[in-house]
Amino acid sequence: MRKLIQGIVDFRKNLTPESRALFAQLALGQKPDALFIACSDSRVVPNLFASTNPGDVFVLRNIGNLIPPASSESQETCVQAAIEFAVLSLNVSNIIVCGHSECGAMLALSGGADVACCPHLTSWLKYGDESVNKVKNGFILNPALSKHNQISQVNVLQQMEHITSYSFVQERIENKKLRVHGWWFDIAQADVYCYEPSVNQFILIDEEESKLILDRLG
Repeated sequence: MRKLIQGIVDFRKNLTPESRALFAQLALGQKPDALFIACSDSRVVPNLFASTNPGDVFVLRNIGNLIPPASSESQETCVQAAIEFAVLSLNVSNIIVCGHSECGAMLALSGGADVACCPHLTSWLKYGDESVNKVKNGFILNPALSKHNQISQVNVLQQMEHITSYSFVQERIENKKLRVHGWWFDIAQADVYCYEPSVNQFILIDEEESKLILDRLG
């Protein structure tokens, strides 16, 4: 807590006139380009590794970067609300589902962590069950990874399927007004990977890969 309070003091002290002008402009409204869905893990900071400014991305974080599918009985979670708002009100043109290495939720799904003491967490993790089953049935993107990291990568693709199950998302994708991307953050290496369907792998986003991504975006 001490670090947080001191951080606020430092923020006020070091805020440049340009940054103050940016916040003054943002107070009038926001127009982010992307909805960024990430895990709540304290080690995963999208604004840091993507070098974004305030107002650039609309961020949704939850345990395991999970998304209830449209057919789910749970139709009133903050996840659905955030997706609706980002797509229908903010008109984002990109949705990024970002998983990460050493994810506690994926460890629990793999049986490596006991969450029996947390009934709400146990219930929430059911949205990752399909990812576990796919890995058990041999769908593995990178066999060199540990089991929970294999699940984590497959889970990104599974949650991309979930988000495209919403009719308003699918409609905008078909009309080429929206794209859904899968990213994966390797904490130990501080590297970000993008899923490339053509090779069915997560590829490191370096200068070469970034050019390919940007070319596809037009």
